[in-house]
Amino acid sequence: MSFTPPPYPYDRLDVLKKSAGRFEGGPIDCSIGTPVDPPFQGAVEELARATGARGYPTSAGSPEFRSAAAEWMKRRFNVDVSIDNLAACVGTKEFVGTLAGYLHLRSPERDTVLFPAISYPTYAMGATLAGLRSVPVAMVNGKLDLSSIDPSDISRALVLWSNSPSNPTGFLDDLEAVAKWGRANNVLVASDECYAEFTWLGKPRSILEHGSDGVIAVHSISKRSNLAGVRAGFYAGDAEVVSFLRSVRQHAGFMVAGPVQSAVAAAYRDDAHVEVQKKIYLSRLEMMSNALEAFGVSAPVPEGSFYLWCSKDGMDGWELAALLAETSGLIVGPGELYGESGALFARVAVVQPDERLALAASRLSKS
Repeated sequence: MSFTPPPYPYDRLDVLKKSAGRFEGGPIDCSIGTPVDPPFQGAVEELARATGARGYPTSAGSPEFRSAAAEWMKRRFNVDVSIDNLAACVGTKEFVGTLAGYLHLRSPERDTVLFPAISYPTYAMGATLAGLRSVPVAMVNGKLDLSSIDPSDISRALVLWSNSPSNPTGFLDDLEAVAKWGRANNVLVASDECYAEFTWLGKPRSILEHGSDGVIAVHSISKRSNLAGVRAGFYAGDAEVVSFLRSVRQHAGFMVAGPVQSAVAAAYRDDAHVEVQKKIYLSRLEMMSNALEAFGVSAPVPEGSFYLWCSKDGMDGWELAALLAETSGLIVGPGELYGESGALFARVAVVQPDERLALAASRLSKS
């Protein structure tokens, strides 16, 4: 039987958009984490220069790209990463969606992807697209419950995905414990850290702070610098794994455009614009948390990320999403989109301009 892709998760929100559209001023779409604030100007200027546009870019990333990313890792996490153990990817969603298939080529005797039970849907979809098994790992207080993983699944596992700060919950995981578990069980750990800059509880964290053997960290420029449209990120860590992935991805033709590599290098060399963005997101989180709490919805400010993980007694996530759409024009993501374990929650992405979020808050206060 041929493969039929399931409906794309966010395409299921059309019914909510219809309810929200009745408001003067229109709906306020907080369902998808798409940045709306201006990108780093230095990166825009680099794009305009079109450096590297004439020739084919290197698949692994130019020395300038990889050096800028490694220098940022040193500044942000105080970890030393050789540029030989760091490589570019065409946006991290592409990397997440293809990793399982490539790892299966490396270890054909294994066929399983482990991933957080409440998480970004592409971890599981990457396994599906590669014809492999995906097994959700239970969460306890926002952390992976590593003790719950069945030994038979461990023996078949190609990779364990972690995501901290988490999309959608905003919780921080114990990355040291995850790294130790992976090494003890001979399972590669892939740590998705694309929201690390937006860590509110303590300092930003990377799994590479606990060594690189048996782990890779995945980072994106999309959220950090409001450059989601340029499609660029990188992965770094275990030397053998990175070398294998660099080679196979080169054969597959994955290349970040040359001007984009120059722009991303400029963005990674500047931290000031990120500090400004952090203040903006934290202010928006606090504003919408207060507005939702006053409306009777539990919406605590997260430990990290720019999402509110919300719930209301007596409602599941779809019912809560419908209520918010009908009463305020606010479109949010039902938690079931992130796994069955998230069914009683909804996710609010504070990625609308301040005035639009203020309008949503005003509507909620009048309901």
